[in-house]
Amino acid sequence: MQASRARLFKEYKDVQREKVADPDIQLVCDDANIFKWTALIKGPSETPYEGGVFQLAFAVPEQYPLQPPNVRFLTKIFHPNVHFKSGEICLDILKNAWSPAWTLQSVCRAIIALMAHPEPDSPLNCDSGNLLRSGDVRGFHSMARMYTRLAAMPKKG
Repeated sequence: MQASRARLFKEYKDVQREKVADPDIQLVCDDANIFKWTALIKGPSETPYEGGVFQLAFAVPEQYPLQPPNVRFLTKIFHPNVHFKSGEICLDILKNAWSPAWTLQSVCRAIIALMAHPEPDSPLNCDSGNLLRSGDVRGFHSMARMYTRLAAMPKKG
């Protein structure tokens, strides 16, 4: 557990340093618990998520970095690889392809890449997966944009 704490403190310092370098990701550590993090990621440009800001919750296991963090979307998102209700993410690096070389920051980058390039063949959200698999890209983009506007864009006062 001491090793995982040390690793998380190092990542915390790196995140503070990289704030300017990566404007699409804002990682924040819980003040009371180094094993709880949240991230705000910007929807990738030229996708239906563009303009949205999505919140992720990280629960980091005590065996980290030997085991992957548990990451889920707190912001509702219409995406084939994200469970609509729970926010669970289907991404190989969070399961069987995990490597201790990954950091919380690089996991955020991988999630942004997944947002831009959905994998409709392993859907957690069957509705969005079916739209893409049947070739209805316009229907998928329309739904994804609508949920991005409803859930991930700042409300105009």
